[in-house]
Amino acid sequence: MTLFAISLISMLLFGFPFMVVLLGSLILYLIVYMPGFSFTVLVQQVLTGVTPPALVCVPMFILSASLITQGEAAGRLIRMVQAFVGHLPGGLPITTNASCTLFGAVSGSTQATVAAIGGTMRPMLLQAGYPSAFTLGLIINSSDIAFLIPPSIGFIVYGVATSTSIGKLFLAGIGPGLLIFVLFSVYSFFYSKTRQVGLLPKASWRERKASIKDGLPVMGFPVLIVGGIYTGIFSPTEAAAVSVAYALFLELVVYRSLTWQVVSEAFLQTGVITGVVFILVGAGQAFSWMISFLRIPQSFMPLLFGPDPSILRVIFIVVVSYFVACMFVDPIVAIYILSPIFQPYVVKAGVDPILLGTLVTLQAAIGSATPPFGCDIFTAQLIFRRPYLEVIRHTPPFIAILLLVTVILVVFPQIALFLPNTGMGG
Repeated sequence: MTLFAISLISMLLFGFPFMVVLLGSLILYLIVYMPGFSFTVLVQQVLTGVTPPALVCVPMFILSASLITQGEAAGRLIRMVQAFVGHLPGGLPITTNASCTLFGAVSGSTQATVAAIGGTMRPMLLQAGYPSAFTLGLIINSSDIAFLIPPSIGFIVYGVATSTSIGKLFLAGIGPGLLIFVLFSVYSFFYSKTRQVGLLPKASWRERKASIKDGLPVMGFPVLIVGGIYTGIFSPTEAAAVSVAYALFLELVVYRSLTWQVVSEAFLQTGVITGVVFILVGAGQAFSWMISFLRIPQSFMPLLFGPDPSILRVIFIVVVSYFVACMFVDPIVAIYILSPIFQPYVVKAGVDPILLGTLVTLQAAIGSATPPFGCDIFTAQLIFRRPYLEVIRHTPPFIAILLLVTVILVVFPQIALFLPNTGMGG
């Protein structure tokens, strides 16, 4: 396994795409130590990872987000929120938090949210006097809310990897997502108040009514997706198709902001992003299968969990493992690799699978914005052209809040379980 570890670390340090890191290390290991191994089996495992029917909704949610990002919906959403809270201390950061929360109901992706909301809000925050490091920490961590607010790609992948109801996972993410929004907004309020930055003129009621008229159609996304799944009208896959239809209707008919050329470009962009996501999923499945085939988990997992682990111990080990893993690797890969390893112990301890899925997805979101290799950090670097140290400088307060939310969910699980236990959710 020494060669395997060296290969993984070396390719990571040299900046290879993570799908190449996983598959390349696997192939190298097989060539050196298992020369008679049939690579057909490896290909079959990659294909197994991308064939579950539930993954059909991933490209549709990606397409929906791409259409909205290139249209006017994100900007109108921001203006609507700002009209009501922009004059408060912390109004602009609160607008950022709220816009990320609402945009999460469209995209389900932290990186799409960084691009769509961050690209609009960061210049406004800087102009209002906020330090650059604060704006970057705010944007990449507020985008974490999109990983919890349905439709969440993280929930989809976790549901597929563990055979957990994706509809119920979607519903479970709403409470924690709103809790994060509230706590981030409280922090932003006191940060702005103590530094006396970011105060804007109060919008008139005429301006507020105009902003509602412009932005209210965007709210059709959470109504259709969350409402449809909660009432049992849509399955998650059907909700994904509805979201694409609504995005096309909104941007082509209502706002008239897109041309058919832009729409075709959105389709091509969706194909590229979906290809990357599915290769990551397939690579994760192959990697997970290989470490199970080599019986690596059996060598240390019994020692880690003990003969009769308590629910709290299982939750603690799983949460810490995902948090650390997602600091170094893509959350999708971490979910696909670790979930089958932990699943037997989770089932044995009687941990609620919906609660655990919420905690796992939250850790994936936190890890994606946590140094050293959180993927949202590098997305922010690419979009805003800022150095690495500046991007991560103001992340600790937000990460601390997210870890606090983790503790709150463990102590008060009904924050996540209330909606799944009362609604249909599939």
